Amino acid sequence: MKHIFPLDNDKAPHYNNSMNTKSTKNECAKTRPQDDPYEVWRDGSDWEWRVLKKYQANDDKEWARWFCAVKSPYTYGGYELGDVYVAEIKNNALRVK
Repeated sequence: MKHIFPLDNDKAPHYNNSMNTKSTKNECAKTRPQDDPYEVWRDGSDWEWRVLKKYQANDDKEWARWFCAVKSPYTYGGYELGDVYVAEIKNNALRVK
């Protein structure tokens, strides 16, 4: 069987199955190391969030979450890894990278 359309997945449109509408590709879906995060967020004190992975392309969704390395006064200078709600970070910190 001969294919009419190219099979290059990077250029093919991505569709949301429920409504056949175009969705955006998540450019931050692969996990990065702590020393090379996608973004860095800090609050006015000792908290820092290093975004290592985003689970969805749209961060404005109510339950959107990121996989982060988090540094706080309770981590004694180190980082703890885990999922964090995007709204929690955006409501308490500013993006610095």
